[in-house]
Amino acid sequence: MKSNSNGALSSISLSRNDVPAPDKLKALFATNRGVLKKTVQKLAKFNQRQLDDIVHKLHHEAFGFYDCLDCSNCCRSISPAISHNDVEVMAKKLKVRPSDLVGKHLKLDEEGDFVFHTAPCPFIDDDNYCQIYSHRPKACREYPHTDRSRFYQILKLSLKNAEVCPVVYAILMKLA
Repeated sequence: MKSNSNGALSSISLSRNDVPAPDKLKALFATNRGVLKKTVQKLAKFNQRQLDDIVHKLHHEAFGFYDCLDCSNCCRSISPAISHNDVEVMAKKLKVRPSDLVGKHLKLDEEGDFVFHTAPCPFIDDDNYCQIYSHRPKACREYPHTDRSRFYQILKLSLKNAEVCPVVYAILMKLA
């Protein structure tokens, strides 16, 4: 990670070329897994406020030019944690009883959270649009979590997300 004599991050930015194509991400992640792990370890020791500032800046830059509809790897490969409140909101949108939604699409994971039975998400269509977008689970709304406060608390999750989300991969590689 680049820093000046004051320890502040130098000017780091993302361009369209830094964000890999979704179909190249798995191979790139496998090639750079060691670098990414070391980066996460290094970031864990970094000033928390400065880390938030730079990750938020990179997040906003990336999503200024990157369209998730070109990818949707997250919808096709992982399931968000779905709260009871999320179930209620989704069921209302779908005009079904929450128990019917749970029975048809959800299961409890090892941590006691609801998750989808299968991947891809049952609500993603062939054009990568979400059929319940305005009523999607909170974890979907917040993904990939690179704009959240206290980013240092989710560094291990971000390492996992770098295998799924081209933007997370690009941010962590930029900070390597």
